[in-house]
Amino acid sequence: MSSLEANPSSNGRAIHVLTLTPFYPTRTDDASGCFVAEPLACLVKLGTVSTVVAAQPCYRGKAKKNADAPAAEWVRYPAVPGGWGLASAGAFLFARVVGRVRELDRSQSIDIIHAHSPLPCGHAAMLLAKELGIPFVVSVHGLDAYSTNQVQGRTGQWCRRISARVFRSACRVICISEHVRERVLAGGGKVSTTVVYNGADPELFSPAAEEVPTPPSILSIGNLISIKGHDVLLRAVAAVIPAHQGLLVNIVGDGPERTRLIALVRELGILEYVHFVGRVPRGEVARLVRDCTLFALPSRYEGLGCVYLEAMSAAKVAIGCYGQGIDEVIRHGSNGWLVEPDNAEQLAAAFSTLLSNAGLREYIGGQARQTILNGFTLKHQAEGLLRAYRECRA
Repeated sequence: MSSLEANPSSNGRAIHVLTLTPFYPTRTDDASGCFVAEPLACLVKLGTVSTVVAAQPCYRGKAKKNADAPAAEWVRYPAVPGGWGLASAGAFLFARVVGRVRELDRSQSIDIIHAHSPLPCGHAAMLLAKELGIPFVVSVHGLDAYSTNQVQGRTGQWCRRISARVFRSACRVICISEHVRERVLAGGGKVSTTVVYNGADPELFSPAAEEVPTPPSILSIGNLISIKGHDVLLRAVAAVIPAHQGLLVNIVGDGPERTRLIALVRELGILEYVHFVGRVPRGEVARLVRDCTLFALPSRYEGLGCVYLEAMSAAKVAIGCYGQGIDEVIRHGSNGWLVEPDNAEQLAAAFSTLLSNAGLREYIGGQARQTILNGFTLKHQAEGLLRAYRECRA
């Protein structure tokens, strides 16, 4: 395992963080786990040494390393698909990596393990902490903190019990929003939590140098799964098309809902207006964000959503939903726009208002950019993580 070197911390030695994550950029998908990889360079500048282990179940195809992401060692571990596999995967991952982690700790003492998600990496980190005497923190990236929405029945309850043990054992549970923290604490028990919001790269996601006259467009980015609310988006688009005949809609992402959504587009008669882009590289995502008129993702179940922050960073009006993590960042009508989940009529009204008022879009976009610069950049995220590391190390 190789480590990214850092500037020394105030006590003369940089904090060595072992990141254990199931999400990380690959050669074919540089957006996967970008919220884990992108803050690492900032953490190194702030005074850490970073070693990354990206964990992958053996039933998936072998990942190809992404040369542009911070160095990581990909580790494949025994697992089976499905809920039982998720519940048991942490123990198998621990058995797979414990020898390597022990060797690393001997050669370059590890100060803290940072696991992403309680299952499987948090579970493995808990076992490593007990075996090697190294404190660990675990990040929770979504509202399904105990995996009981993801996994049903008795296996779901098994996932809940293991996740609860992980949270109680962790030096700190790092939540990406207050909404996520509420879900973690609702599980009961004594849990130490802190909120560290994700950040956006203000250079990659920067405003356009100048506005080039183009047809108005709406951009949406997210996996094509039911919780993202793409069906609501398409129904709202259909409602405003008569007044905005030149409107274009780009949907970035892929997933099991693609076929159903394409059928809905045909049913609504808006096939010529909607383009399913699929997955694209981060640079292309940034270009699409920079060139769009509005960004919208009416998600029904979102811990925070980096895509909203990235749209705001590019000085775009980001439209999200009340009751999700993003409503802790967006102030409706000031630095973004909020609608009720599953309310296509309200979303259509938002589109009509914003597409028809360039001055309002410019004002909100400017406020959005300033919000990101003031507290939601990758550097801000890294500073929050470093505070948690130092508190746990003390």
